[in-house]
Amino acid sequence: MKVLKKALLLATIGGSLFATAASAEQVNLTWQMWTGSDADTKGWQHLADMVTAKYPDIKVALTTTGWVDYWTRLPVLAASGQLADIVSMQSLRMPNFYSLLEPLNDRIAADKFDVGAFTPSIIGGMSVDKQLYGLPYDVGPWVIYYNQDALEAAGVPLPKPGWTLAEFTDAAKKLTKDGKYGFGITPQNYSVLAAAWGDKYVNDAGELDLTNPSAIAAAERVIGFAAKDKVAPLVPSSADAGTVIQGRFYSGNVAMYVDGPWSIIGMKDKVKFKIGSTSLPRGDSELTPVTAGSGFGIATTSKNKDAAWKAIQVLTSPEALQYLAEQGRALPARTASQSSWYKVAAKDITNGGEAIDYSLAHSVPYVITNNWAAVENLFNQYFPPAFGGSADAKQTMESIQSLAQQ
Repeated sequence: MKVLKKALLLATIGGSLFATAASAEQVNLTWQMWTGSDADTKGWQHLADMVTAKYPDIKVALTTTGWVDYWTRLPVLAASGQLADIVSMQSLRMPNFYSLLEPLNDRIAADKFDVGAFTPSIIGGMSVDKQLYGLPYDVGPWVIYYNQDALEAAGVPLPKPGWTLAEFTDAAKKLTKDGKYGFGITPQNYSVLAAAWGDKYVNDAGELDLTNPSAIAAAERVIGFAAKDKVAPLVPSSADAGTVIQGRFYSGNVAMYVDGPWSIIGMKDKVKFKIGSTSLPRGDSELTPVTAGSGFGIATTSKNKDAAWKAIQVLTSPEALQYLAEQGRALPARTASQSSWYKVAAKDITNGGEAIDYSLAHSVPYVITNNWAAVENLFNQYFPPAFGGSADAKQTMESIQSLAQQ
């Protein structure tokens, strides 16, 4: 009997040890992320290490590529079944790629995960049909950056958040002289500005609607900066307008342009003048600026979805976003962590924090269609001739609408 009891005890202990070993079985996750520098890569690796620090049985292998290559490779990897467990996703590309990602609503409800800790507009941006597909790590509203030295030399008062379109246009005219321009406009600024003014370019069914009176009115204002008011330089459709305008701002040839907080760190190292920031100009109603941001989702093909869910919670935790903020890497999607970013990234920008605070307080999700990349390509093709005066707003929008539906 004693021998039997001893055998049973050993079996029980052995079974317990086996269960413990099984529960602590190593899980190796893969994570795909874009990066722009070695410093970026080190930052993301730090976050990967934070996952293992919290969950020693989970290791995250980080793979990085450049921004353009990331989006070129993503559909190829998906088609070949080689997606990582954790997929990094930008809100503007979510409508194109959400089918690759695991819906998160059920996991959020089961774990009582607090999505209310994040800026609401980026939760909307990472969702499709009210289903969340990624936890966001950063958020950013589009704002106006300006050359403070140029404004002061021209006697233009430094603009405060909430300024009007009339005030903006007046400032741009005063800044346009001696071969320099008051404002740099790009084709892709259309939707950002239209949304901020409350104009609708997507209908309630989520379909592109560029030929309604509201959308055309916004196009008239945007095109008018170059074609009518002559406050913006012309950029050929063959060029990357965003890169050209940003470069002209850096060189002092354009006094104001539209960008987001993601550009501040690089901007400060490239200009020789004092930078200021303010909100986008509002139209006749309250400003409704859109935001963009990025986050992390779980691939539908992942064999370790539970571990990946734990991992993306760590990657977007207060501690992780605090780290990114202190590096100046990203304006955190968590509202409680944003003050740390202001202290690092926006500290030398006149009204930098105020402009972003105001814009976030009034922000709305960026409404786009499932074929938005194709729509933006059409913007890039058809807006430049209109900027030059060879087509009006109605013609431009009708052409884009027709081609986008083919």
